[in-house]
Amino acid sequence: MQTKLADFIRDTADGAEADAILRKCVHCGFCTATCPTFQLLGDELDSPRGRIYLIKQMLEGEAVSARTQLHLDRCLTCRSCETTCPSGVEYGRLVDIGRKWAENLAPPRSAPQQVKRWLLANTISQPAVFGAAYRVARALRPLMPSTLAAKLAPSRPRGVWPSPRHARKWLVLGGCAQPALTPDVNAAAARVLDRIGISLIEVRRDGCCGALRSHLNDHEGGREDASRLLQQWQPALERGEVEGVVITASGCGSFVREYRYLFRDDAPMLAQAGKVVAQTLDIAELIARETHALDECLVKRALGGRGAIAFHSPCTLQHGLQIRGVVEGLLQRAGYELTPVADAHLCCGSAGSYSLLQPEIATSLRDNKLAALAAGKPVGIASANVGCIAHLGSAADVPVRHWIEWLDEALST
Repeated sequence: MQTKLADFIRDTADGAEADAILRKCVHCGFCTATCPTFQLLGDELDSPRGRIYLIKQMLEGEAVSARTQLHLDRCLTCRSCETTCPSGVEYGRLVDIGRKWAENLAPPRSAPQQVKRWLLANTISQPAVFGAAYRVARALRPLMPSTLAAKLAPSRPRGVWPSPRHARKWLVLGGCAQPALTPDVNAAAARVLDRIGISLIEVRRDGCCGALRSHLNDHEGGREDASRLLQQWQPALERGEVEGVVITASGCGSFVREYRYLFRDDAPMLAQAGKVVAQTLDIAELIARETHALDECLVKRALGGRGAIAFHSPCTLQHGLQIRGVVEGLLQRAGYELTPVADAHLCCGSAGSYSLLQPEIATSLRDNKLAALAAGKPVGIASANVGCIAHLGSAADVPVRHWIEWLDEALST
């Protein structure tokens, strides 16, 4: 793709990066076949290729309208197109640049939109604030419209967290929304790891990884969240008290994996981020390293007759972290039968705050995903990200839980 960037961006870091990414695109259109919004809406401008053209025109100096911003807002940033692209176009980074500049060049958003986005960025990212707000909302659930009430899952208490008794220890990210929405996920991970000789240590109120504010165009706020998290993790890692950091939410894990990119212009933070990222794993990666110990625990259990479950692989797991087949193998090891899921590469519509900002599209994608997951008549659904679990659980007819909770159940019975 030939580019001629406008003066306002030509000599900037964003301009250099965008130019390099744009020049990789060969207009092949393979991305349209795996783009959830294009498949749903049928509009070329709601495909990666169409959005690339919009970003190119904007960075070349053409006028930016609210409609341009709308098409960029509608992108889920699922990165399925990156998995498909034969040219290696880093679309996720390009659309972040596009959104950043569109926010400055497009007409101002309406006051209600601005307030909504600010509240999402500054409420959900604060665990104490979000937890309190969520408890109040759950109490008022009978008074709410059915569409909003469905998003408020019944209270799920956190189970027992084993005391640290093993020489091997790992830190775990608590996160921002997960303690309120799915409080037993990290505890379940702690119980599973405890059985295979690893103690899981949580840092109380460690908070958001930075993804939420960054994806809502508050890039400085996202870096502040990420920097604070690194400062909390670094001492235990430097002293060798823990082997590393494990993350149970694939959305957070995918963003943490990008910390080197996030701090690319800050040499001290870049060095720190590089060390931490090198010692950070998704929970599936950690348990996959310990399959011998896991098998020793499983051999003592009756593994048959658990019923079939469907696995929804979040976009952040399969396209962001590029972890494919690992969770499925662990669940099958534990005796679960996995049902086939059509179009497993497509997003469920959660995408962080997307389901709250683009509810109609998110609901359609959720319903399509649930139909695909239910086709094999599973007794439950497993996933790997808090947002997907909450989004799918708002309309599913069977339990939707983190896969580590299903594994914990297999080890407990």
